[in-house]
Amino acid sequence: MDPFVYDALAGRVVFGPGRRREIGDEVDRLGVDRVLLIADGFDLERASEIERVLGTRCVGVFTNVVQHVPVALAEQARELATSTGAQATVTFGGGSATGFGKAVALSHRLPQLCLPTTYAGSELTPIWGLTDGTQKRTGRDLGVQPVTVIYDPELTLDLPIDIAGPSAMNALAHAVEGLYGPGANPVMSAVALESVRVLVEHLPLMKQDPSDLDERSAVLYGAYLAGAVLAVVGTALHHKTCHVIGGLFNLDHGQMNAVVLPQALAYNAPAIADQYGRLTSLLGGDAAGTLFDLARALDTPSSLAQIGFPDDGVDVAAPLVAQAAADNVRSLTVDDAREFLEACIRGERP
Repeated sequence: MDPFVYDALAGRVVFGPGRRREIGDEVDRLGVDRVLLIADGFDLERASEIERVLGTRCVGVFTNVVQHVPVALAEQARELATSTGAQATVTFGGGSATGFGKAVALSHRLPQLCLPTTYAGSELTPIWGLTDGTQKRTGRDLGVQPVTVIYDPELTLDLPIDIAGPSAMNALAHAVEGLYGPGANPVMSAVALESVRVLVEHLPLMKQDPSDLDERSAVLYGAYLAGAVLAVVGTALHHKTCHVIGGLFNLDHGQMNAVVLPQALAYNAPAIADQYGRLTSLLGGDAAGTLFDLARALDTPSSLAQIGFPDDGVDVAAPLVAQAAADNVRSLTVDDAREFLEACIRGERP
């Protein structure tokens, strides 16, 4: 057994159909009575339901949520938190909504309660991200980690497969990188492999019948496990690449994950023989190729070219990716980053 360090992170998880209706009780557990609701625009009807459940506890609603958390909009959310005297935030939506809650927590040190509607995983982590212009900055601060997460699979029933598929590939990337990321350890590796198993088994079944609550529940459970892994292990080449090119070119985060995951895993394979072997054994076939096939089965884009990566983007992105992934398990020069990005642009099966 190799030596390792494992910092377990505290947090409360409430899981089950219909449990969104307990958000008021969860706010009361914190001993606060003034909350700011931050909700994305995907499902304003459900967001209104959350507002009604919160009742007089809700002192303001912020809905100007977009991906990558632009600094100017984050400042608007912060100003609303100040003007309403909010003592906590409740975030409803995908990773972007959670990101805005973290931006408020970063400046105001307010506790955050999350109601995820996608498989983003951010709700379990102390990782924050803000985009200023074309530069996306990320950091780690235990003060921004949400204190309570309510996973209600019913909230994912209306999530279209063309959004659910890429979002679930994002979760898979969290689990896969959890096997070799900077904080990898045997405890999280076991959780990561279970996450991969659950997601790979149930994602095709969810696609076959998007209305099946049991399959939606299983996928949400797998994504929860993946988020728990991300929180402890951190990110590697895959997510560092997505942060760089997402900030540069405003690409959809879920779609980027579907494209980059198999290519990043293939690039790192020579440096992670043991972890790659475990994944291959679990998946019943070459790990990178099998994940590529799964992404195609979910009808996600196969290349960065399909999602708006510009023709001249490699020259701009390659040096930044190489810098961001300087601690990757396999060394990455600017030329390596260029070849890696070009593989993502082509979108061929690794």
